[in-house]
Amino acid sequence: MGWLTEWRRKRVLRRHQIDDALWRGAVDGLAFIHRLPPAKVDSLRRLCLLFLAEKQFAGTHGLEVSDVMRVSIAAQACLPVLELGLDWYAGFTGVVVYPGDFRVRRIETDEHGVVHEWDDELAGEAMPGGPVVLSWDATANDPQINVVIHEFAHKLDMLSGGADGLPPLHVGMSREAWIAAFKEAYEGFCDAVERGKETWLDPYAAEHPSEFFAVISEAFFKDAAETRRRYPEVFAQLRLFYKQDPS
Repeated sequence: MGWLTEWRRKRVLRRHQIDDALWRGAVDGLAFIHRLPPAKVDSLRRLCLLFLAEKQFAGTHGLEVSDVMRVSIAAQACLPVLELGLDWYAGFTGVVVYPGDFRVRRIETDEHGVVHEWDDELAGEAMPGGPVVLSWDATANDPQINVVIHEFAHKLDMLSGGADGLPPLHVGMSREAWIAAFKEAYEGFCDAVERGKETWLDPYAAEHPSEFFAVISEAFFKDAAETRRRYPEVFAQLRLFYKQDPS
C-alpha cells in the first residue's frame, strides 16, 4: 500500500502549507533549526506537514495543544528523520502532551524474585508500539534537554526490537564499528558519573545504553561541534545513521 501513502502525502503537500508566522512562532528559540541551510528548512517544513497529517495530538489534564505547540513538536521530531523519511516513524500515531512532568508506576522483579514498585517522574516516554508522551513544560522551558528529540530517538532505537542503543543500521554501516564506538563512550561516561565527575552530557545518559543513545542524539543536533570534539567516533556513527552533519 506504499503507493497509497505516497499519493496521500503528495495531496497533503499540494493542499496545505505552514503559515510563515506560525512557523516562526513554533521554532523561535530552537537555534539548531535556525542553523539549517534554507533548502533544508524547506524540506523540514514539508516533512512537518506530513507528520501533522499522520500523527494525532492529545493534551491531558486540561491542556489544549495549540497549533504552535503542534508545529514546534513536529519540527523537533522530524529533524532526526529529515534525510531518512517519515516511514521511520511508522507503527504509531499518538503524541500525548502533559502540561508538566508526569508520574508512571513501575513494577520490576529482581533476580531473587522480589517485586519492586515505585513511581517515576518523567518529562517524556516513548512506548513500544504506542504513543510518544511529552511534558510541554520540559519541551518549552528546559534548555538543558530536548525531550522531543530524545523520545523520538528512542522510537528509532525500538525499530530493531527493544531499546538497546542500537537502531537498525543502513546498508554499508558496520555493526561492529557502531558497537565499539558506543561501548567505549558509554563505559567511559558511566565511570565519570560513578566517580562524581562533572559531565558535559546529562548524567541520565548513564542509566542505560538506550538512554545514552537518546541523550547523545540530542547533543548531536543541538551542539554538533562539541559532540564531534568530545565523542568523535560516536559522532561519526551518528552522522552515518542520521545522514546529516549538523556541525
